[in-house]
Amino acid sequence: MKKLGFIGGGNMAEALARGLLQKKIFKPGDVMVSDVDPVRRRKLARSLKIETTADNLTVLREARALLLAVKPQNIDDVLGEMAAAMRAPDAPNSGASGKSSRGAIKPASARVKPTDRLFISIAAGITLTRITTALGRGARVIRVMPNAPAMVGQGMAALVQAPGASRTDVAFALRIFSAVGDAVTLADENLLDAVTALSGSGPAYVYLFVKALADAGVSEGLTPELAAQMALKTLRGAEENMRRSPMTVAELIRVVASPGGTTEAALRKFDDLRFSAIVANAVHAAAERSRELGRS
Repeated sequence: MKKLGFIGGGNMAEALARGLLQKKIFKPGDVMVSDVDPVRRRKLARSLKIETTADNLTVLREARALLLAVKPQNIDDVLGEMAAAMRAPDAPNSGASGKSSRGAIKPASARVKPTDRLFISIAAGITLTRITTALGRGARVIRVMPNAPAMVGQGMAALVQAPGASRTDVAFALRIFSAVGDAVTLADENLLDAVTALSGSGPAYVYLFVKALADAGVSEGLTPELAAQMALKTLRGAEENMRRSPMTVAELIRVVASPGGTTEAALRKFDDLRFSAIVANAVHAAAERSRELGRS
């Protein structure tokens, strides 16, 4: 059997699969991906040397763990398909002549139960209760909130488990997401709304700040190219300094902001415009939207 099957072969699934293969956590033969787009399937099969299929139930049948990497608006259809297959007497069965992208005929197999597979969902806002209710009692489910920097190996993911998932299941999920960055576990699922607002949506906030910084440099006379280069390098250098320095953020700010100097003048203007409050309100708005998506 495959160690991991992806339902959905989009950018995040590709990043995770690539990270797992590059770090030799899995071999290409350990991984399978299902996707409705034949172009996408061919790309993944060609670039990663993994098996692909158009049939989600082939993945359900052949993979010990399934990573649900579909859009939130499609998750109910996928869960319904999985649940119906697991309830059927001969499930999962997409037909005795179901074929993978390699053309191999897949025979029918014994029925899969919700406890036979680990289901890992990265669908934003879709709660553990919603997933376990759809899949059936005792389903082994882990919900994860990753973020876009996973696509360059610098991701931040938070995991929370349903009652049916074991410590071994959690350790397996942590291995997957640690292949493309950092991963942590949470005891309270409600905290995933805050995670979504901070790290899930956070890259866009950083892009916005860098753009604003570069635009301000242009308004002061720099060329767009030079302003963008300086803004990006400043961001990278400051981030690296924060990682390496034993000082707190407040102490680092004081080191740069000499009394009566240019940085102090800028920081005073940030305070006047309530910069910290703007950021807090923006993160709160994202968290509230995440809660709304969960309720709906």
